[in-house]
Amino acid sequence: MAANNSIKKIFDTQLLRRIFAFARPYKKTFSLAIGLSVVVAALSPVRPYLIQQSVDKYISNRLLEGLIWISVIQLGVLLVETLVRFWFMYKINWLGQTVVNDIRKSVFKKIIFQDVSFYDRTAIGTLTTRTINDIEAVNDVFSEGIISIVADVLTIIAIIIMMLFTDWKLTLVCLAAFPILIIATYFFKESVNKSFQRVRNAVAQLNAFVQEHITGMYIVQAFAAEKAEMAKFKEINKEHRNANIKAIFAYSVFFPVVEIILAISMGLLVWWGAARLLNYEVTQGVVVAFIMYLNLLFRPLRMLADKFNVLQMGMIAGERVLGVLDSSEHLVQNGSYKPVAVKGGVKFDDVHFSYKPGVPVLKGISFDLPAGKTMAVVGHTGAGKTSIISILNRLYEIDSGRILIDGRDLQEYDIYALREKIGIVLQDVFLFSGSVFENITLRNKDISLEQVQRVTRMLGIHDFIMQLPGGYDFNVMERGNTLSQGQKQLVSFARALLYDPAILVLDEATSSIDSESEQLIQHAIDTLIKGRTSIVIAHRLSTIRKADEIIVMDKGRIIERGNHRSLIAAKGEYYKLYTAVEKQREKAM
Repeated sequence: MAANNSIKKIFDTQLLRRIFAFARPYKKTFSLAIGLSVVVAALSPVRPYLIQQSVDKYISNRLLEGLIWISVIQLGVLLVETLVRFWFMYKINWLGQTVVNDIRKSVFKKIIFQDVSFYDRTAIGTLTTRTINDIEAVNDVFSEGIISIVADVLTIIAIIIMMLFTDWKLTLVCLAAFPILIIATYFFKESVNKSFQRVRNAVAQLNAFVQEHITGMYIVQAFAAEKAEMAKFKEINKEHRNANIKAIFAYSVFFPVVEIILAISMGLLVWWGAARLLNYEVTQGVVVAFIMYLNLLFRPLRMLADKFNVLQMGMIAGERVLGVLDSSEHLVQNGSYKPVAVKGGVKFDDVHFSYKPGVPVLKGISFDLPAGKTMAVVGHTGAGKTSIISILNRLYEIDSGRILIDGRDLQEYDIYALREKIGIVLQDVFLFSGSVFENITLRNKDISLEQVQRVTRMLGIHDFIMQLPGGYDFNVMERGNTLSQGQKQLVSFARALLYDPAILVLDEATSSIDSESEQLIQHAIDTLIKGRTSIVIAHRLSTIRKADEIIVMDKGRIIERGNHRSLIAAKGEYYKLYTAVEKQREKAM
């Protein structure tokens, strides 16, 4: 049902207006392209007419001088028509690519400023398709769609008018097979349109599947699931192939049908024209001109149905792209407070939060973390530890309660100014393709190498970086695959410290490191949290013994709080967690 609705969108003038609104900054080019389409149409029947005059006036009467002059005129018309067609094609393609450039920037800007919950529900491959394939299809609306269709329709009208003006009876005879062409064109358009719709859906599925499985290839191979995943890929790829084959079949039928109809029209021309020629009712020049008219007429007719499909698919793609641009799941900027610096005091006051309505994750969380102090958060998986981080820097909005920094509600802060004051180091460190230097600075051109080196020396990791091939210019590759987990973690520490945050959050920052890196990372952590408000979430309880306060969470609630000694003495949940971890460590040794 959704597909059928999409197919009808070609008649949605509101959608078409919205797509063409992107061409508004280039209205002069758009107007020029429309003007050139009129000129192209007007020039199309000129050469056949000149051929007719050449045959009837100069060749029949053997007027060599006049024939030379009209041939020169024909050559001039041909050159002008060629230049106009070149300029027309260049302009509509320039317009299409320029508009696509603007749309792609708008879409990526929209995606990059979306609320995080948007990415929880949207496949990366789908967004890739929207940003690349679908936008490229929108380009076809301009380069091969509406303007090109206008030019072809005007050309057809101009040629038919000239044919009727020359000999209306002969025109009607030649076009007697046109109803067959109209019927064939309709069925071709409908068949290809459905096939293209299937192709678009298959491309989106392919993009999503390939993106997801290349990213998670480690898991696929670790569980020996290559054959099963390959079977799934074959099914998706088969659907893509079948959809394309169906479209190819439609083309394979339609174009021979057009050639047959052209041959029928030519046959009718020869039959009727020859009879009238023998009766001196038409001239030889008219018959020759009509042969050219028919060839010129069928050239745009061959492609018109295909261009309508291109326009239609561009409209469908445009609707999807506009769906992304119309999404209301963007960052909510409802604060204006932009402090130059913050002390870093954090307070949670009866905070409730859920990712999905009706499924609470945090239930009445309250704590007061003074500026410069360190708080550790521990608990079993799913207790709600990481959710505290997600709402602290407003990646997600809370359901109720208040979060305050330096006594001011989080909602009062400018969201970007807020995030500049909070440094985060996650367990799963994400590094971008590029150098170590670029990953530490996040490609901020205002940060110098000397500033980076000052930070890395402070953390004690400068020597480790210099041991890499190329030092700070070492290419970490996609997701930092050329570095170990511990090395990636150290780079993320430098990234966090470089921006000198007042509040620091370490989320499981030491859970996946080897023992060789642990001492270096522990030193880096001590340097990071010194003089900063810090929230530390860790499985290794040995890393949080020095915390000023420890809160223990279970099923979204705080069930214990205190320092290490008091919680051990209480022999509650923290004591059980700590004892279990210590036993595991002893076994490992």
